[in-house]
Amino acid sequence: MIAKLHIPAPPLNRFIESFFYYTGFQPGHAVDRFIPDGNVYMIFDLTDRPKYIYDNHTLKEIQSCKRVWFSGFRTEPITIPSGAESEMIVVNFHKGKAFPFLSLPLGEVTNYVVDAELVLKNDILDLRDRLVEAATIDAKFHILEQHLLGDFLNHLQLNPFVDFVISSIENSPHRLSLKLVADKVGYSQKHTIKLFRDHVGVTPKEFLRIVRFQKAVAEIEQGGFVSWTALADDCGYYDQSHFIADFRFFSGFTPVEYLSQRGEFLNYLPI
Repeated sequence: MIAKLHIPAPPLNRFIESFFYYTGFQPGHAVDRFIPDGNVYMIFDLTDRPKYIYDNHTLKEIQSCKRVWFSGFRTEPITIPSGAESEMIVVNFHKGKAFPFLSLPLGEVTNYVVDAELVLKNDILDLRDRLVEAATIDAKFHILEQHLLGDFLNHLQLNPFVDFVISSIENSPHRLSLKLVADKVGYSQKHTIKLFRDHVGVTPKEFLRIVRFQKAVAEIEQGGFVSWTALADDCGYYDQSHFIADFRFFSGFTPVEYLSQRGEFLNYLPI
């Protein structure tokens, strides 16, 4: 497997966490369950073979993805190919920072995977062709970075309100008060929810649930003995039953099932 991570230069790095290129991955399974991680992605498929999304229960093909697609904020798991025989560049946006690149609010693509040309500029397909033709990985990264800067530089404006709400949730998930957050920024709760959904894809409370869930996943991944009661309390759940219900909702598995099912990569479960 060949894999390489690239951090774009300012100002792109304030909005995009990384570009990730990989090819030659040969896992021992064909399908993965990808669980909600709070991020949104743009994926450039550099092969000519379509990739499929599968029904979470029957594993039947329900959607075909080709060339370039955008994956919105997820509040439910998605079943996708494991990455065998793929060559891709994945653009990973910082939480709440994809809004300047899209032609519509993030809430309209929550739990959807859509053709990128429908939500970004039409020249995204021309960019994909240039990435295919580029001779080296670094050349691909350079072309991608320069193209995004050229197309979106005038749109790259940070939203202090969104940054404040996200950091408030991530730093104090146990004590979040939407009213207190709204009062601090001078907005009504209704306006706070709308702005947050437009920029992030979900309401602050839904985002909080993902943050708590991902905190639990991260603690499980540390290995060793797991006290489920202590873990539920540490992650801000009211009790263990709420923790199990949320975990099953977001992953499709109970925490115990997740322990035995988890694979090599965080948030990807072999199916």
